[in-house]
Amino acid sequence: METHVLVPLDGSEPAWSALDHAIENYAADRISVLHVVDPTAGTYAGAEGGYYDPVAFDRARERGETLCEQARERLEEAGTLESTDLETAVETGGAARTIVNYAEEHDVDHIVMGSHGRSGVSRILLGSVAETVTRRAPVPVTIVR
Repeated sequence: METHVLVPLDGSEPAWSALDHAIENYAADRISVLHVVDPTAGTYAGAEGGYYDPVAFDRARERGETLCEQARERLEEAGTLESTDLETAVETGGAARTIVNYAEEHDVDHIVMGSHGRSGVSRILLGSVAETVTRRAPVPVTIVR
């Protein structure tokens, strides 16, 4: 039976390590790479109430497409693209919620994701996407550092 693995990709080293882990362990299965764009990308606060720059939002989506293409290249370099069913997606929303929703809506069996390993005040202030996904996901989650 084919396993469907979801790898959220934000371009960080831990996220690339998570993709490498998925390639090593699920190369003959189905891997979905997901980049989540913050819906506030392109929104700026200012003295006059702020403004929205649609070009900045479009650049954020384009960055996601570029990361997905880099993921495809990484599988090709590993020699596993022929045997792996690779899907890529760029979605807009809150990172943790979008990852969990994607897993539910696309029959994902396992999530492999990177963690920045923040602790203390940094974790409290910035939150932990990996922790939230781990608590809310309907499937097992592997955290890679």
